[in-house]
Amino acid sequence: MNPNSPNTTPDTKNLILAMALSMAIIIGWQWLFGDPLAKRAQEQLQQQAGQTTTTAVVPGGAAEVVPLTRDQALALSPRVTIESPDLKGSINLTGALLDDLHLVNYHETNNKTSPTITLLTPSGVAHAYLAEHGVIGAEGAKAPDTKTLWQAPSNAKLTPTTPVTLTWDNGAGLKFEKTFSLSDKFVISVEQKITNASAAAVNLVPFGRVQRQDTPKVQGVWVFFEGLLGVQNDKLNEVTYADVTEGKIENPSTGGWIGFTDNYWATALIPDQKADLINTYQHMKQGSRDAYQVDHRAKQALNVPAGGSVTVRDNLYAGAK
Repeated sequence: MNPNSPNTTPDTKNLILAMALSMAIIIGWQWLFGDPLAKRAQEQLQQQAGQTTTTAVVPGGAAEVVPLTRDQALALSPRVTIESPDLKGSINLTGALLDDLHLVNYHETNNKTSPTITLLTPSGVAHAYLAEHGVIGAEGAKAPDTKTLWQAPSNAKLTPTTPVTLTWDNGAGLKFEKTFSLSDKFVISVEQKITNASAAAVNLVPFGRVQRQDTPKVQGVWVFFEGLLGVQNDKLNEVTYADVTEGKIENPSTGGWIGFTDNYWATALIPDQKADLINTYQHMKQGSRDAYQVDHRAKQALNVPAGGSVTVRDNLYAGAK
């Protein structure tokens, strides 16, 4: 509506001007206070995403790199075994990543002696596929990242009856704990507890992400969508791999979920359904390789008071559709 139109009444002009002033105030507040924190969190999450790739140098060719074999990648870090009637794999203690998961009741062919379906695969392997839950340190707070080596109890094993708690101390008064548990046949729950023994409160931004390295082969069956997808504010969003190469997509939401889907398999980050989040669908280059990522991060930083602790819980669905 044009406020200078001859058909616009004085009252309507005043209403339009008042609305414009209100919007300017809201946008200005967001620019001064909201956006810098959101931008810092997104930049750190982007940086952390870029740290994930691992490659092997071809002997005699320093400039050429090739993907690692699965066995090479699994041998790079200590791991905690995952074992259930439906899932088999391990948690990578470097980064506390979920990057090794097989669906034990599904096979590559109709022959039950064929290999089981590999869903999650360590970084650096061709078509790597991994998930991470963590926190980003706001205002310089030292938080764990993908290179952090977590500690696990001796002989720890994640089963339907035995959760596993990993720990890391930042050396500056913050203790981080991640407890993994199997809450359903294809759902892995991750509870993060941060204890602050320092003399000052700290702010941390919780996040979850799933990343795929290299462009997945799409089967092209028209009745099944394959790509990045999620539900934000009760709306289904389907984003193809081609779509996301044109630019990052951000959707705010309360609750919802975000993930990847193939013809038969899916992963999905399922946060607290009351959490206020920024959800991102994005593509990035990691050297010459393409990588695709879905993630969510909290709109507001989590305040951990001096002498106190906070807990945040998230879930990863990884299994058959």
